[in-house]
Amino acid sequence: MLLSIRNVDRAIFYVGSSVAALTLAPVAHADPIIQSGSLLIATTTYQDVGDVANLQVGSKLPGSFNKNGVYSSASAVSNGDLNTVWNNAKVDGAFGVTSAITLQNLNATTGAVQSTLNIDPSVVSTSFPSKSELGLNITNTSSGLVATFMGYAGGGVGKLDVSNSDTTAFKDTTNPVTAQFAPGTNQTYAFNRSVVAVDAKGNVSTTQTLAYGGNNGRAAVLAPNGLYYTVGNSNNGTGTPPQLTTSTGLEVVTPGSTANSTMVDPAYNSIAGDKAGKDSNFRGLTSFNGQLYFTKGSGSNGINTVYTVGNPNGQLPTAATASQAQISILPGFSTASAKTNPEFTPFGLFFANPKTLYVADEGTGNATDTSLHAGLEKWSLVNGTWTLDYTLRSNLIGQTYSVKGWNYQETTVGLRNLAGRVNADGTVTLWAVTATTSGSGDNGADPNEIVTINDLLDATSLPVNETFGTFDGPKAGLRYGGVAFASDVPEPSTWAMMMLGFFGLGFVAYRRRAQFKFAL
Repeated sequence: MLLSIRNVDRAIFYVGSSVAALTLAPVAHADPIIQSGSLLIATTTYQDVGDVANLQVGSKLPGSFNKNGVYSSASAVSNGDLNTVWNNAKVDGAFGVTSAITLQNLNATTGAVQSTLNIDPSVVSTSFPSKSELGLNITNTSSGLVATFMGYAGGGVGKLDVSNSDTTAFKDTTNPVTAQFAPGTNQTYAFNRSVVAVDAKGNVSTTQTLAYGGNNGRAAVLAPNGLYYTVGNSNNGTGTPPQLTTSTGLEVVTPGSTANSTMVDPAYNSIAGDKAGKDSNFRGLTSFNGQLYFTKGSGSNGINTVYTVGNPNGQLPTAATASQAQISILPGFSTASAKTNPEFTPFGLFFANPKTLYVADEGTGNATDTSLHAGLEKWSLVNGTWTLDYTLRSNLIGQTYSVKGWNYQETTVGLRNLAGRVNADGTVTLWAVTATTSGSGDNGADPNEIVTINDLLDATSLPVNETFGTFDGPKAGLRYGGVAFASDVPEPSTWAMMMLGFFGLGFVAYRRRAQFKFAL
């Protein structure tokens, strides 16, 4: 069944905002940014401003230290032009450019934009080509819907290599961008990662974390117990300071506190001999029925699979109990080393019910992905073990397209973040962010899409005539990050306990001077 397809150019405007006092006062506009029954998406738009605007061919890029501790710096091979700037990643493995974040509330059927919220980049930003960032989760609390995601505190727009910078917790001399622009000095280039919470009225709260130094945070979720849980990766260097083993993987964060994070199950080590900090390179994250689920699907370390965490005392782990929790693989999912099972690359997750799980597989970009896992996998729980029913990929994997203003042909190779809705007619509607490949120099900077498909909920063998359609995009210079459906059904939990501290989240009202609304 082919769903409605729309493909319209989307204009993204950044409008100035002032930060009000810590308050839950409503933003001065009528349309909610999160609305029950609607789709919320996170996008980011490239701008040739700031540090990247100063790049010229031959100018020095942010430097790095080699394994002997010697600092060196490569020369840029491009200026800040959208179509060529990503070639700098060929000489600077940490190359990235920060950009502003936009949230949009879409009609889940037509894709019409119902409201827009531009996040002040001086408060939090993202790394434009970091394709694993901006995963979205929506939590239905007793006081309304709350969306969560991760970014960089105070990153601004146009800064270089922030996604591989240190946090303020400590200086890692093995990190390629620790002493950026300042070799031989004590100056550091540090940006804490932030959990961002947005309520339905557009009020914004940020809590800085000390996790993911040297790499990036990918997603965050507000759990029923009032705590944040985050996933990401750390340690882009070659050394093994003790701190590197306590700031990666699954973290618990206390909302509204000073920069904080505690690693859940710090003893977890999936494959002996892997690089420090690389086993727990988690990417996708969701909460279902009070339980956390997350994925690893990148790199040759650890196991690319779907995980959950054993809860001490029957509760989600807290900072006090995080070390007692145990990360484990869901029964039936891969237990093979990523080195020997490179074709399984899970990312986003959606539970249609306790026995039906959809997994977005990002793909590796290899031609063999078309006959293996890349696409949208459907799993069923049978006698306590998850079983792969089939993978949806019709009109998706291997499809090519061109984008006005972009010099490269795009090929869709898989899916990243995922959202879904169970319908009354026995179908499931799913929306996913695509993964692509091109010759741009960094596939994370490619103009990707949001695609959609309907699936028969009870089917256990591949239905005929189920095919993907384009829901939104693509557009040159715009990257889709997260997608989340706003359900009106809250998770079973002890909301009363959560709400005791909910108003302590410290929401900041972004009172926008202008509100832009888009329509088809």
